[in-house]
Amino acid sequence: MKAIVIGAGIGGLSAAVALKQSGIDCDVYEAVKEIKPVGAAISVWPNGVKCMAHLGMGDIMETFGGPLRRMAYRDFRSGENMTQFSLAPLIERTGSRPCPVSRAELQREMLDYWGRDSVQFGKRVTRCEEDADGVTVWFTDGSHSALRPWVLGFTPQRRYAGYVNWNGLVEIDEALAPGDQWTTFVGEGKRVSLMPVSAGRFYFFFDVPLPAGLAEDRDTLRADLSRYFAGWAPPVQKLIAALDPQTTNRIEIHDIEPFSRLVRGRVALLGDAGHSTTPDIGQGGCAAMERESLTRQAGYAGILARLADVVAALIVRGWVACGCGNATGWVQVLRDPRLAKAIYAMHQRPGVNWKVEDLAREAGLSRSLFAERFLAATGTTPARYLTELRMRLAVQYITHEGQALEKVAFSLGYQSLAAFSRAFKRITGQPPGALRATAR
Repeated sequence: MKAIVIGAGIGGLSAAVALKQSGIDCDVYEAVKEIKPVGAAISVWPNGVKCMAHLGMGDIMETFGGPLRRMAYRDFRSGENMTQFSLAPLIERTGSRPCPVSRAELQREMLDYWGRDSVQFGKRVTRCEEDADGVTVWFTDGSHSALRPWVLGFTPQRRYAGYVNWNGLVEIDEALAPGDQWTTFVGEGKRVSLMPVSAGRFYFFFDVPLPAGLAEDRDTLRADLSRYFAGWAPPVQKLIAALDPQTTNRIEIHDIEPFSRLVRGRVALLGDAGHSTTPDIGQGGCAAMERESLTRQAGYAGILARLADVVAALIVRGWVACGCGNATGWVQVLRDPRLAKAIYAMHQRPGVNWKVEDLAREAGLSRSLFAERFLAATGTTPARYLTELRMRLAVQYITHEGQALEKVAFSLGYQSLAAFSRAFKRITGQPPGALRATAR
């Protein structure tokens, strides 16, 4: 068995390490000839730190993680604390400290851990093919994923989040902020933030609401930031004066509307390819680490033929092993053997017109208790879940298998093509005939 990882970013390298440690032969391909991390630093919270330790890379976090002990939000004009709190309760509860780390250092150390010479750089994916004897392809080829449309059956559009981010590194200076505190100045719909990383440095960023597509001019960066942040507190002005325009990154922030389908056959979307988010919640990298660290868990080999089942089961086991708190959402579903039985029944026989009482019987629960637990765990109803499952399958049957629409409709439990078409358009936003036309 061989796995192929497309993308040597944080998620891709985490996946490669996990697969290798599980005894699976793995090749890593990267489109660019040289890795140049986007953004100067990343906040790795205890869930990500634990996953890195789980993969044998805990020393990287301890060595290169900054001394983050507190957080504070400050008024943009006065510079006074609006709130300040210690991270000690978080550290005590999770048993791990957060580790803000330079992206360049994290990327370098992960590449070295995997083996830089083992990554095939300059290899860009152009298409994906699969047959009955095909290899399993794991890919995390980023928010510009070339394989995402192949898995989904359509090309999701990246969404501009409405703001531009400038970020970089400066030396820690107590006149800017305490060296063990993540400090954020907020006001006027903008923010300025300083987060300690290793080697006596702050990671900084400025966020400004601006139209997309404006030209970048490093020669005017200080003047531009001074204009955007005129009247802000003295530490903000001092930071603008201290930064190096030539090493400051400028990023127009985008994300992608979440989608439920992450797997097609032997191909799985992971990392930014599967969940490209804005950096606002500080969990993009941690989410990739979590997903990719799961592969080391015991008991996965017997179900590798069903890649969707593998991904789901490994997510559960990774959360349990990493001790990342109470499971919620799909983790809760899969940890609940009764709900899992009902989910499995729908996936095995999507053409059955499952009623709540039928699924409750599969789960061994009363109708009311099953409906309540299903909604609490998934955020949707059994009927809605079944419809969305059917439409995901329909996309695959239409675009990749070329099945006739009538056959698709009846195989998924619809008594007429019209009823199927209405449901398909309601869920996907387009009639099945239009999808079929684009797939030809």
